[in-house]
Amino acid sequence: MAYTLTIKDETFPGKVLHQMELALQNELVTVEDIIEARVNKEVEEYNKKLPQYYNGLVQPTDSEAMLNGYKLKERKKIDPEKQVYVALDAFLNNGYFVLVDNKQSESLDEEVLLNGSTTVSFLKLTPLVGG
Repeated sequence: MAYTLTIKDETFPGKVLHQMELALQNELVTVEDIIEARVNKEVEEYNKKLPQYYNGLVQPTDSEAMLNGYKLKERKKIDPEKQVYVALDAFLNNGYFVLVDNKQSESLDEEVLLNGSTTVSFLKLTPLVGG
């Protein structure tokens, strides 16, 4: 059974910039599992179509931040493993905060029990550069 999770990118005043649904296989997951699944889904969707802009948690290498997301200098597939590494590292260095049902997560191994209404918000503080 898959558990659906709503993921939101928000600003500090609470404005939602981007929202997506994420399916996870387990009812009990960690913050690290959520970040990894989110980044993998974003990279997978980008790599299928290779659009002009990448909209994701972490800025890929060889791209510049634009209003519509990150514009890659050359349209090429993004390495999901590298993006996950950079995203996890950014969490550890306060590059963004993760709120689970409006409560701030303190560590990557913090456990989250998913239910039908679990919402995870990502509050970005600075642009992140990765793979």
